[in-house]
Amino acid sequence: MKKLCLIISCLSCSTSTLANIEKITVYGHRTDLIGESISASSGIIGQAEIENRPMLRSSEMLELIPGMAVTQHSGSGKANQYFIRGFNLDHGTDFATNIDGMPINMRSHGHGQGYTDLNFIIPETIATVSYNKGSYDARQGDFSTAGSAYFHLTDNPKHQQINFSVGEDNYLRAVGLGAIKLANGTLIGATEWQGYDGPWQDVEENVNKKNALLRFTNQSKKGNLSITAMAYDNSWNSADQIPQRAVDQGIISELGSLDETLGGSSSRYSLSTNWQGQNLSANAYIIDYELNLYSNFSYLLNDPINGDQFNQRDNRTISGGALNYQFTDNLGVIPVNHTFGVELRNDNVSKVGLYNTQAREYLSTVREDSVDETSYAAYWQTQLSLSQQLEATVGVRYDYLDAQVDSDNSLNSGDANDDLLGFKASLTYLFTENVAGYANWGQSYHSNDARGATITQDPVSLEATDTVDLLVKSEGAEVGMRYFDEQQFNFSVALWWLKLDSELLFVGDAGNTEASDASKRYGLELSAYYWLADTLSLDAEASFTHSRLNVDSQNDRIEGAVPVVASAGVNWQFAQQWQTSLRLRHIGKRMLSDDGSKRSEPLTVVNGLVAYQQTHWKAELELLNLFNSHDHDIDYYYASRLAGEPTEGVEDNHFHPIEPRTVRLSMSFLF
Repeated sequence: MKKLCLIISCLSCSTSTLANIEKITVYGHRTDLIGESISASSGIIGQAEIENRPMLRSSEMLELIPGMAVTQHSGSGKANQYFIRGFNLDHGTDFATNIDGMPINMRSHGHGQGYTDLNFIIPETIATVSYNKGSYDARQGDFSTAGSAYFHLTDNPKHQQINFSVGEDNYLRAVGLGAIKLANGTLIGATEWQGYDGPWQDVEENVNKKNALLRFTNQSKKGNLSITAMAYDNSWNSADQIPQRAVDQGIISELGSLDETLGGSSSRYSLSTNWQGQNLSANAYIIDYELNLYSNFSYLLNDPINGDQFNQRDNRTISGGALNYQFTDNLGVIPVNHTFGVELRNDNVSKVGLYNTQAREYLSTVREDSVDETSYAAYWQTQLSLSQQLEATVGVRYDYLDAQVDSDNSLNSGDANDDLLGFKASLTYLFTENVAGYANWGQSYHSNDARGATITQDPVSLEATDTVDLLVKSEGAEVGMRYFDEQQFNFSVALWWLKLDSELLFVGDAGNTEASDASKRYGLELSAYYWLADTLSLDAEASFTHSRLNVDSQNDRIEGAVPVVASAGVNWQFAQQWQTSLRLRHIGKRMLSDDGSKRSEPLTVVNGLVAYQQTHWKAELELLNLFNSHDHDIDYYYASRLAGEPTEGVEDNHFHPIEPRTVRLSMSFLF
């Protein structure tokens, strides 16, 4: 369904506006902002798109970003696996996420660097998601190597609503969203509860997810103020990845588990405030976060008596803020828009630990640390309207990161600091009112786990080990084009390349560092959206990537890299009250070994949605994995050991299957 909201000029600030060129910002079904963004691979996702997308998990909102794939290799409460531009992002290492001015990625996290858990987000409270692939904007900092996404909370809910959902495997979900006028502002409240047992034969997930949001907004001539409190608490059991041979030998089924005591709990509580004036914007936040996670990936390889289950814990407080100031000027006859900003963030990690366990009972400590990590950043970006058609953007960003690690092994304690100066440049040329061309170049980075920057002794083998750089630099570029016809067609194409100084990371599952090399990637991305009529639209997206390590050998493949990600969909409003959506997602064969000999099978899944809406109520039927595919959400190739196998274990493909076909019914009451 084609839904367009036309808003004149400055919803998205542009120097072309400063040059008295009338601009129209269009929010609708996957509509690109012609001439408003510095990248061909940028866009805004609206609430209508989120509502009409059939999703197994709320984190699949990110799949609305063309070329982004979201999977899972563990329980429903754990952060997802993300893939984009040839990166297996793990849980978020090279893709930055932010909500209402607060960072979501976790530094020096107990499970993985850049850990991005989106379970605390209530989809109904999101107004828009703006995204940038690549890092060509000076405001993009840590973890933004492959891109970034910014979740914007609603200031004016379309409806007050109560939603109830039921589905197979005891899926239950309830959501309430309301708003009232308070003084000169609006008070918005939302709650969510979700329960789910999952389709697994040996494990009931027993998900118990609770979310709450309370938000006050005030808009005046002096500026816009928001104060937001968010709360999230979740507990779950996990059916983790399993070895293929255990299925082939009949030990377990594809939906079985070798360790039935896995799972965890997590919580996130935050308070934030944002101020947006004519030239000045500011935000501040404080977040209290905890994770307690039990996993077992190798079974009896390291400890044939007690098994290899381990526990990861992370308790931290994150605080910080940012200031952004924009002002206009003239460079001769050239209108110029300047943006200056500063950012501060502190991660006070009181405990980040790795422990050996059996059936969730403590056995021994692998390592336990406290980390205090503070970053400072400043950036300057200038947009120049060189003509009515040509706009140039140049920017510079400076980042400084300081960390102190206090480890239970004094040899791994210490201080580390690092800094980077990065530059950005972009050109945008409007060939016509409907066609824009882009050329972009930028430098960015991701931070490494602070424990990897101070480690000198492996906590298991006790052998000497090398430290890692605290900051890892990247450099990328893109050329692209967008075409937008507000009547029928929207198309974009981008050719990009990206190099990263090091793929090396601290491995939270082992408490040590894993060596790797510099890398390079390049690819082609295509997106097309076609409205056959006001009630019928088609869309298709494809991303093709070539990924390699910079080594002089045949072992130059990047494990986890995905060469192809594609999706397609049709949206049809076949009657005034009826809305349907059918979507296909395809992830190509992922690389599982650095010599290229091991690859996963591709993943293809189809989801559908049928909705019927009246003025004050709405009914939805979701058909997830419509054709009951048995493909895998994730695959890894490594050694593990089952009972009776050699002590060195057996190298094998370990996988987590996608969930079987499931049906969910939702009722919404709208006020």
